[in-house]
This record gives sequence, structure tokens and C-alpha cells, in this order.
Amino acid sequence: MSHKYVTFGEIMLRLRSNERERLFQKPELEATFGGGEANVAVSLSIFGEKAEFVTALPDNAVGEAAERELMKYGVCTEHINKVKGSRLGIYFLETGANQRPSLVVYDRADSAVANAKPEDFDFDKIMKDATWFHTTGITPAISQGAADCALAAMKAAKKAGATVSIDLNYRKKLWNYGKKAPEVMRELVKYADVIIANEEDIQKCLGIEADSDVTRGELDTKVYEDLCAEVKKQFPNVRYVAVTLRESKSADYNGWSAALSGTTGFYLSRHYDIHNIVDRVGGGDSFAAGIIYGLSHYEDEEYAINYAVAASCLKHSISGDFNLTRKSEVEALAKGDGSGRVQR
Repeated sequence: MSHKYVTFGEIMLRLRSNERERLFQKPELEATFGGGEANVAVSLSIFGEKAEFVTALPDNAVGEAAERELMKYGVCTEHINKVKGSRLGIYFLETGANQRPSLVVYDRADSAVANAKPEDFDFDKIMKDATWFHTTGITPAISQGAADCALAAMKAAKKAGATVSIDLNYRKKLWNYGKKAPEVMRELVKYADVIIANEEDIQKCLGIEADSDVTRGELDTKVYEDLCAEVKKQFPNVRYVAVTLRESKSADYNGWSAALSGTTGFYLSRHYDIHNIVDRVGGGDSFAAGIIYGLSHYEDEEYAINYAVAASCLKHSISGDFNLTRKSEVEALAKGDGSGRVQR
């Protein structure tokens, strides 16, 4: 079966300090591009799938550069809305080290996506042949207009018969336009078949509490089984809940695993100890792409969650927002080859 994956959201200019230095410790920043839904589209394209990213971009050289970056990885950009006189959102990244956490500073106000309206996109046409649609909770946090666009896209995808996923992705720094996350997100989740989240996302976006403390470094998986069950109880339209389980020992060392409440049972993935993290930003998006791919291609739900966790584990070794990992590499790790031996 041929698959077409569509994602909608914002791609940003990413400005990162060199190595693990503080922002502006030296008078230079590394400039790349990234953003939740764009990251997912790129990853799916690298896995060999047909992926399209829908957004609004400024009709200028910066917007053109962002689109070229997507096209470089084979992502379809046919339905991107070009807006004259607008701007591209920016985020600044300071990569942490040891006990100093990474820091993100947003500069996204009045961006092309923040000013977008549903009528700017023909979502019925865009979703016509889509088999899967994905967005995140970052987009509806940007502005009321962006939230309206995300909802319109989800409705059009459901109408077209596509599977709909949403990564809740709570971002405290973005919810500034007068709405609280649950009043927006609970409406969007009514149109989702798949929810991707961590425990804080579920609490902050849906108002469903988990009896856990993310700062302890230890995880009680029974808590997550109960949490997933409560999400499905409150949202009976949801078939899958995939929860990432990150144990933050330090900025350089995380424990990484996930759980999936699927249609055939509740599954815990393989656990990875990730030392010497290169870049964890985009780790959640690489997981989202992995679970989307896994649930699309594998009947074994336990293997699907292991594929997603392996994809995300590998992303922690790659600089930049995008997960430049091939399907064969993910499958090798998911099947147990984590030796890191040179491939000749």
C-alpha cells in the first residue's frame, strides 16, 4: 500500500551557540532550520516515504532557504503558502552540558504561521490522497489563527479518511495569547487517532494527572499504563497513546524508552542509556516519525514502539533538528545491534 504523510506546522530558523558554549559567548551562531512537524516530515522522507510539509513562509530569501532545506531531503512543499512582508520564526539554542540544561529562547511573534488563517490553505485538496496527517501542540500554542489552522487540517484529514496523530508537545513559553492549553488541546484531540506525548504533556495539555516526578530519574511504568488508560477513557476516539519515558541524569546522559497503549495491549520498549548526547533537540520528533512509520508498516505493535525508540535514540547522536537516520540503521538497532562498530 502506498502511503502519503502530511504534516502541518512551523519551520524556524535555528541559531545555536558553538559546541557547548553559552549564547553569544563567541560572536557567532550556527544557522540551520527546524521545527516539530517539519522534522517529522524530513524523517519520514529519509525512511523512504512520500512526505509533505504544509506551512506559511515569508516570500523572501530566508523563506526560500527554509523551503530548499526541506526539498533537499525530498519533502514535498507544493502547498506552502508564501506571504509577502512576513517573517520566519527563530529559536535560539544553547546546548547544555553536565548539570547545566540546554536553553531555548523563542522569537516567533508575528511570524508567517502565527498570522495564518484556515482560509489560507485548501486543506480538503491537500488531504485528498493523504493516508496520515500529523501536527503538534506547538502549532496551536503560537496563536489563535495557528490553532484554527491545525483544527481545520485535522478535520479535513479525518474527512479524507487519513489517520490523524498529534504530538502534544507542551511549550509553556508559547501559550501567551489568552487561551490555556487544555481548552485548545482537548478540542483538537477529539479528532486524533494517535496521541504522542510525555507525562508532562498529558498533564499540561489535557489536564490528566500522572502520579510521577520527572526530576527523580526513576520511572514507574505502571503509572504510564494507568495514564494511557485514562486518556483513552476520556477520548474514546484515540486508538494509540505513545508515551516517551526520558530519565534525565544530566544534559549529557539520559535514559530513553517509551510505552505504547495500542489496540492489542500495553507495551514497554527496549531501554537505552544514551551517554555523550550530541543533540537532544528533535528527539521527540524523531520518535513521532518512528511511531508513525512503525504503526503504518508493522502489525506487531511491540516492534513498532521499539522501532520508534531506536529511531529517537539514534537522533541523539546527530546535530541539528533533523533525524538523518536511515530505515536500515533504525531496524538494526531495534533488533539489538547497538555496538557502534564501524560498518564496512
